[in-house]
Amino acid sequence: MSELPCPEPLSHCSGRFTISTLLGVEEAGRPPCEAAAGCEGTQLSGSTLCTRIFGYNTVDVVPAYEHYANSKGVGEARRGRPSLADLRSILEPDQGHLCVPVPEPQRSDGLPDAEEGPGRAPAPEPVRFGWVKGVMIRCMLNIWGVILYLRLPWITAQAGIALTWLIILISVTVTTITGLSISAISTNGKVKSGGTYFLISRSLGPELGGSIGLIFAFANAVAMAMHTVGFAETVRDLLQEHDALMVDPTNDIRIIGVVTVTVLLGISLAGMEWEAKAQVLFFLVILVSFANYLVGTVIPATAEKQAKGFFGYRADIFVQNLAPSWRGPEGSFFSLFSIFFPSATGILAGANISGDLKDPAVAIPKGTLMAIFWTTISYLLLSATIGACVVRDASGSLNDSVPLGLPGCEGLACSFGWNFTDCAQQHSCPYGLSNHYQSMSMVSGFGPLIMAGIFGATLSSALACLISAPKVFQCLCKDQLYPLIGFFGKGYGKNNEPIRGYMLTYVIAVGFILIAELNAIAPIISNFFLCSYALINFSCFHASVTNSPGWRPSFRYYSKWAALFGAVISVVIMFLLTWWAALITLGIVVFLLGYVLYKKPDVNWGSSMQASSYNMALSYSVGLSEVDEHIKNYRPQCLVLTGPPNFRPALVDFVGTFTKNLSLMICGNVLIGPRKQQMPESRLSSDGHSRWLLKRKIKAFYSDVLAEDLRSGVQMLMQAAGLGKMRPNILALGYKRDWQAAAPQSVEDYVGILHDAFDFKYGVCLLRMKEGQNVSRVVQAHTDPGELAAEQQASTIFQSQQGKKTIDIYWLFDDGGLTLLIPYLLGRKKRWGKCKIRVFVGGQINRMDEERKAIVSLLGKFRLGFHEVHVLPDINQKPRPEHIKRFDDLVAPFRLNDSFKDEAAVGEMRHGCPWKISDEELRKHRAKSLRQVRLNEILLQHSQDAALIAITLPVGRKGRCPSSLYMAWLESLSRDLRPPVVLTRGNQENVLTFYCQ
Repeated sequence: MSELPCPEPLSHCSGRFTISTLLGVEEAGRPPCEAAAGCEGTQLSGSTLCTRIFGYNTVDVVPAYEHYANSKGVGEARRGRPSLADLRSILEPDQGHLCVPVPEPQRSDGLPDAEEGPGRAPAPEPVRFGWVKGVMIRCMLNIWGVILYLRLPWITAQAGIALTWLIILISVTVTTITGLSISAISTNGKVKSGGTYFLISRSLGPELGGSIGLIFAFANAVAMAMHTVGFAETVRDLLQEHDALMVDPTNDIRIIGVVTVTVLLGISLAGMEWEAKAQVLFFLVILVSFANYLVGTVIPATAEKQAKGFFGYRADIFVQNLAPSWRGPEGSFFSLFSIFFPSATGILAGANISGDLKDPAVAIPKGTLMAIFWTTISYLLLSATIGACVVRDASGSLNDSVPLGLPGCEGLACSFGWNFTDCAQQHSCPYGLSNHYQSMSMVSGFGPLIMAGIFGATLSSALACLISAPKVFQCLCKDQLYPLIGFFGKGYGKNNEPIRGYMLTYVIAVGFILIAELNAIAPIISNFFLCSYALINFSCFHASVTNSPGWRPSFRYYSKWAALFGAVISVVIMFLLTWWAALITLGIVVFLLGYVLYKKPDVNWGSSMQASSYNMALSYSVGLSEVDEHIKNYRPQCLVLTGPPNFRPALVDFVGTFTKNLSLMICGNVLIGPRKQQMPESRLSSDGHSRWLLKRKIKAFYSDVLAEDLRSGVQMLMQAAGLGKMRPNILALGYKRDWQAAAPQSVEDYVGILHDAFDFKYGVCLLRMKEGQNVSRVVQAHTDPGELAAEQQASTIFQSQQGKKTIDIYWLFDDGGLTLLIPYLLGRKKRWGKCKIRVFVGGQINRMDEERKAIVSLLGKFRLGFHEVHVLPDINQKPRPEHIKRFDDLVAPFRLNDSFKDEAAVGEMRHGCPWKISDEELRKHRAKSLRQVRLNEILLQHSQDAALIAITLPVGRKGRCPSSLYMAWLESLSRDLRPPVVLTRGNQENVLTFYCQ
């Protein structure tokens, strides 16, 4: 810890001091007091505190909840740990500053302070639930839905007890694995509102999370309609028994369903507290009804019940009902599975209200798994007991009672004295497990209690879905992943209730209630829930397999391989149920995923996809180091000296055009000046420049270094940039237009950078544009990343369509082929695709045809597709006199004019001025100088209307060619040209080959 001297502190001024106190608060009108010893006037940054800890005063603070939480109350000052600058800087006491007494620091438990500001009314506490009331009861009620009472006896009759148990156990296997996965995800950090969507999106990222959140919210709205139709069916049957139908059986379901869902909407709008009370009441009613059913199975059957197929526990009934008896269009295993499976989907009811739980990390795992266990026991028990008591077919007529052993009587009921042969053979029996949906009510001790249980189960499940759908949808709306849905994200009241979401769910539910057919609605949502389960399990598997240090769930009883199995089996079941619905579901997921990938929302949730991207990048980068380099796999990997990238957009666009989706591009920036001043700028601007590149759709990295001068900084970049085999091999930079007026040392450094690049085995790519590249006078260099990314993008020639122009390559000297490769890569891009590529080479006038054929043959072997080759026989002619004079005038200010001086005098004149040109140096390089002037004349003659000119960069001998003379060559070579000029020089190693090995 960073210790401070600590004499005995004053009794009235000790402990923790705010930064405003340390910097002086006389303006605030506070009474002065003496500064605490060791903390007098400490100049600290941010909101760092000076604290008395372990017997002495220190800037360091003890670990506390507030240092790791990412939220704070409104108006509450954020308390944080001191920065490294605070701990390492020299503390300068200032006796004039004041201090305010602060209590001895305590480790916080993370709970908000109970004190409220004076005159401020305390905010109403939102309703929070524990694991029993908030999760277990809610999940059990959602699982004990309409299927339990109205369809499970019928499924038992169709599939038999054995296959019904198999259906139940397969469903429970999927839901149990999903329960373990969601328990692991929900205990890996603080869970907020949004339920399933929140868990998946924060684990897998917004792409998959957003798509499944939308589907899951819709599935819950449809599930609400399913449970409401189940309730309406029961009421309709009661009305039918008493001949009290309102219109007809189908329309009565619609009327009752709409009225019911309207009442449930009213309960949900009353608030979570009322909804929770209603759920507890429904839970008690279901328990009583279930006990009533079990009691009814042991009560001796009356004649009326026997006529309807109930004979009490009989082994032969159990044995007969053990095997399947498929009937009707739904008479298949997977059809019945699709009808039953939604009854197991209630396991997410507790997770869906994660924002209303006291401790979601404890409540979700405990409540969900307990709910799965008890409901599984109840399903298995119900299927076995009713299958052992009730036959499949019964007439319900007391007249069908016959003596035992009556000839012509068929069926198991004959042994009990009942003849149901006629209706069984004609499949017209109104009663029995296969025909009567209300078999549980008939078996029970007191029928109305079963009706009450059906009402409780269906209404509680419908209410849970009505609560879940808007809660999930509200979180999705707040994240703004999709357009036009933000309206539904607004919350009201102390619990932030999504009232607009309730209304939308109500409208969707009413639409599906109008279908009025339970068996048609159930399979629709099976695929949606299975898709959700698949992604939850995949989230758990993916988070585990990426080995991210941030994956630390406190729930340990899960397996990544079991989660993967759960994900795979969920997808398999989707296709086995209804393959066309599965394809539609996956199509919707892919469409929504593609939309989010296209929009790229500005969110960062630390998802496992990000961890996976790092793992893959690390694995491939390490693996790449083991791969030997080969010319066929050569890629131009560029270190681009852009400075701030927004200062030189043309250079960025040029390199980005031929490296996009092909090779590495790093934008380098050298920050010159004292490290203490430049470090904050580097930290602030790095993210902003990276975002600017992303906004411009340039696939590049940004890297900056701190250096005392430009050349040493570029040397650092060339040596340190890149990773493993992904290291730059080309230095790209702009032409120094102001070299004549600039400080001579800056010109010396510029040319020195080119020599350094060749020393480090780099190729060089130098871009000159007539209008220049540096737009820093127009563009304000922001240090705020948000402002930098939001600034207006400057357009350049490399962003526009080039049409049917030409790309002219002057391959004058063999540099390994880099001069050819870069224009070839440019020509493959859509904007340059219509340009014709012409190659110009030097030659002798008496051997033009031979030299042209040789170059065409060579280019053909390179397979570059360059067919138009021109030989320049007049390349060595003497340039025009006025152009020679212009060159002489260009170098005149940099000459030593030492013709009549001895060698010692010349050496003294050159001391400290290495850029000066001696007469001897000018004489030795005269031929090369005139060649650059002549080449400029050729360029003006042949390529003035080209889209781009690529020419081999001349090389000056290190230590023999002064920097000013070399810059005069480049100036003379590329002056007065309208198109962009790219001067390229490879490192004299092959980048092209015509061999296949």
